[in-house]
Amino acid sequence: MNYEKEWDVIIVGAGPAGNMAAQEFAKRGMKALVIDRKQQIGPPKRCGEGLSIRWVKIGKLKPNPRWALQEITGATLVAPNGEKVYIDTGSTGQTGYIIERSQWEKMEAEKAIRSGAKYMLKALVTGLVMEGKAVKGVKVSREGKEEEYYAKLVVACDGVDSMVGRYAGLRTAMPLGECDSGYQYEMANVPIENPNYMELYFGTNVAPRGYVWVFPKGKDVANVGIGISGDSAETAKDCLDAWIEANHERFKDASITEINAGVIPVTKPVGEFVGDGIMLVGDAARMVNPIHGGGMGSALEAAQMAAEVGTAAIKKGDTSKKELMAYQKMWQEKRGGEFKKILHVRHFVEKLNDEQFNIVADLVKKGELKPEMLVDLGHGKGLAELIKALVKASPSITKFALSFLKG
Repeated sequence: MNYEKEWDVIIVGAGPAGNMAAQEFAKRGMKALVIDRKQQIGPPKRCGEGLSIRWVKIGKLKPNPRWALQEITGATLVAPNGEKVYIDTGSTGQTGYIIERSQWEKMEAEKAIRSGAKYMLKALVTGLVMEGKAVKGVKVSREGKEEEYYAKLVVACDGVDSMVGRYAGLRTAMPLGECDSGYQYEMANVPIENPNYMELYFGTNVAPRGYVWVFPKGKDVANVGIGISGDSAETAKDCLDAWIEANHERFKDASITEINAGVIPVTKPVGEFVGDGIMLVGDAARMVNPIHGGGMGSALEAAQMAAEVGTAAIKKGDTSKKELMAYQKMWQEKRGGEFKKILHVRHFVEKLNDEQFNIVADLVKKGELKPEMLVDLGHGKGLAELIKALVKASPSITKFALSFLKG
């Protein structure tokens, strides 16, 4: 298939950020091309596939049974000692879905195409066309040929391992300790206590600086995965396999239908989202919740912002870094403060030992902490309440805990 050489915007990556950016730019009358290295939109997945109703609404998504497989109305948190805490999020309207991401991404790409965007698959962006420090297009390896395509703006939506930002000279590298390693099996014939509840398991012997999840995708199908510190001496796969083996009775008749793995940034966003002629969106800019590692929803919102600012810049004839900084400012005003607070919560929670996690579970069971507060932590709220309750229950951690109230 042949493609025109010149475009208003070239979007690299056909994931949640790229598809939403393509829709939004196309709706605004921009001539948009999406380039993805895969031969099929969707797989391989690097995701637990949980999407909250908050982001469904922000993304203006209409849940479809093809991809919205299981509605989630609560969570079961399991402390290191096995104590279970049940959280009914449905009562506060904080519901969501476990999705089939490959189907969702393909359907979002179809929406973008119907809006006027074009897609180029099995094409690897190997570099950028530069004019001084300004990005003017992309270099592509496709079907054994080296080609160049030109655009007034390039939008990098190529994930946490984004090369496009690096090609443009933006600082996107991060230390191993600031990312998590994720590994997941989709499994069938898994006994599930409540298909409307996610299950989260904590403990240093379960997942170093992380957790194991069981996300139901139906009555007996689930994503069973783990996220651990990227600099852990153990691998995520080994930790997950050990946990499944420790729960042999539950999983003895289950089997794997799909394997997914990937790196999850759980740190602050990159310092600069933009350069002359380029924008970073979603995981490429590390717009990921540092507590649970979810990034699909924030990618949708950031893509909307990028399209708004990017379209105005293209129409103005000025896609300089100075002009595009309005996008970074917009994101920082909307989500920057929230993500900073969430990162602060993460730094506190990851320092809790198993005994302290058990105390938290016990406080909830006794009614001294509201279960909903544990959900609020994922939004950067409730840390002071948690610290005060912990200090009261275990005075020995006072100095350590109170230091986080000053942060």
